[in-house]
Amino acid sequence: MPARLRSYFVLPAFAALSLTGTGMPATAQTPTIAMEEFMVPSTDAGIQVYVRNKRPADMTQFRAERTVLFVHGATYPAHAAFDLKLDGQSWMDYIAARGFDVYLLDLRGYGKSTRPAEMDRPAAESAPLTRGETAVKDIGSAVDFIRQRRNLQKVNLLGWSWGTSLMATYTTQNPDKVNRLVLYAPQWIRTTPSLVQAGPGPLPAYRVVTRDQALGRWLTGVPEDKKATLIPPGWFDAWADATFASDPWGKAQNPQALRAPNGVIQDSNEFWAAGRAYYDPARITVPTLLIHGEWDRDTPPYMAQTLFPLLVNAPTKRYVALGEATHTVIMEKNRMELFRAVQSFLEEESRS
Repeated sequence: MPARLRSYFVLPAFAALSLTGTGMPATAQTPTIAMEEFMVPSTDAGIQVYVRNKRPADMTQFRAERTVLFVHGATYPAHAAFDLKLDGQSWMDYIAARGFDVYLLDLRGYGKSTRPAEMDRPAAESAPLTRGETAVKDIGSAVDFIRQRRNLQKVNLLGWSWGTSLMATYTTQNPDKVNRLVLYAPQWIRTTPSLVQAGPGPLPAYRVVTRDQALGRWLTGVPEDKKATLIPPGWFDAWADATFASDPWGKAQNPQALRAPNGVIQDSNEFWAAGRAYYDPARITVPTLLIHGEWDRDTPPYMAQTLFPLLVNAPTKRYVALGEATHTVIMEKNRMELFRAVQSFLEEESRS
């Protein structure tokens, strides 16, 4: 059975903006947000995944079109980005304040979820951990937990980076459980070098990342004259503090470090970098949004541009490119452009 870690209410700390029927912004009182945390058993003995929920505290009715699950990318956990308060508000807060039941998932080996025992041994002693097929099983555990908890048939899925491949794969395998699909910074066949590297030699179980490496990767592709203003003051440190604190081993290192499973790199080497698709986009049969930043060098724009026409069986599809934004626009000065575009797509069904 899932174990509830804690639950509490988050008092309003900001004024929300909603859209009127004319599409113009209108000020609205932000509802009190309730938060709960759970450890959900995976399909493998001894492995539990961390799931966080936020919703309006007075919400009593739950609908598929108003339920969202977010999953992270290759290196960093979901809770330290999707629910990181910047200027008093996280993306998770933003969605919940608009009447949604919102969840995030840390996959095994990441964040607050169980770390496989191999992560406590030297990385070279084990094969790459948390391959895609394993991560998709964790998503399945989270989706089924939400569906059973709320008595729903379907949920909306929101993936970032590697998470887009996982969410898309899950959708092709479980179309009856997915309402809408959002792919933020989607992966596709790679024709340029990856920014995520594990070094020479056989691929170990996990890799170690430092704060300086994280910042360098974040700013790759940003014009020199734009770097100083891309990330508002204090935002990188707020994210790095939360992210690197999530690894008990890494936060004790000097400098601080973070362990990240290498299953994603193994998959990329065997599929994306080898010219092979990890999933078949023609098998996606739900409304789908592709969205990315113009300066993204982790998953460059050509990936989304190539993927979009392959979504031949999605009943509706949308493609959005965000100006002056990187792979990590979720925590940049233009993050509200991301939030608004995704929110518009999620609310489309309710407006029709």
